Amino acid sequence: MKLESSNYKIYLAMGYLIILLMAIYFLFSTFDIKDLTSYDLIRENREEILKYKNNNIFFMIIIFFVIVVFLNLLLCPMLLPTLIIGFIFGKWIGTLVLIFGNTLGAFLLYRLTKTFFSDLVENKFKKRFYKFINFFNRNETFYFMCFRFIGGAGTPFPIQNILPVLFSMSSKNYIFATFFGILPSTFVTVALGSGIEKVINQNAEISFVPVVKSPEIYIPIIGFFVILTIAFVIKKTYFKDEVRN
Repeated sequence: MKLESSNYKIYLAMGYLIILLMAIYFLFSTFDIKDLTSYDLIRENREEILKYKNNNIFFMIIIFFVIVVFLNLLLCPMLLPTLIIGFIFGKWIGTLVLIFGNTLGAFLLYRLTKTFFSDLVENKFKKRFYKFINFFNRNETFYFMCFRFIGGAGTPFPIQNILPVLFSMSSKNYIFATFFGILPSTFVTVALGSGIEKVINQNAEISFVPVVKSPEIYIPIIGFFVILTIAFVIKKTYFKDEVRN
């Protein structure tokens, strides 16, 4: 029975890897990364993108919500998608799409990993994160929410999503801690993406000084520094044993 279960996990992992590779192949074969990061392309298509969004707002919200969920399941970094969603939807709707999408996607990844890959996670991460596990065992909701807030102390977002496998966090606490833990940084990043859209709208040619002087840009940047300061205080206060070691 154990052999069959082990083989099932191997097949599932292979299937998951195949889907991930197919998604990466589709991305690079369909889009030119240089075009996606081209300011001229973004500026020229900005009005069309926003017009389509305004005419199909509910459809676009659903599509991007599903995309965010799947990006979490595919272990993708979320900085660029967050900026893009902020650019398209603005800071309020964009934040809602990302908060609910990231929370659901992270939770589904957590449950999937806990069910089929718990041994793999323990072998890979238990020694590395054992100091944090001691904190999580004291109060999993509070400390994991703080862990989310401080950006996982430098831990990549996809790895943050599966770490609770190490201490079998309850589903309810996981959802609560994730939702509120990622809320501040998500809002600030979305606001930055929204600010970029407004700067592009106001400036035919973009340059460093006008961009930095724009409130839509410097306010989110200040927000980042505020979050970093608070995160530093939280880490020193609640994770002081980890910091000392």
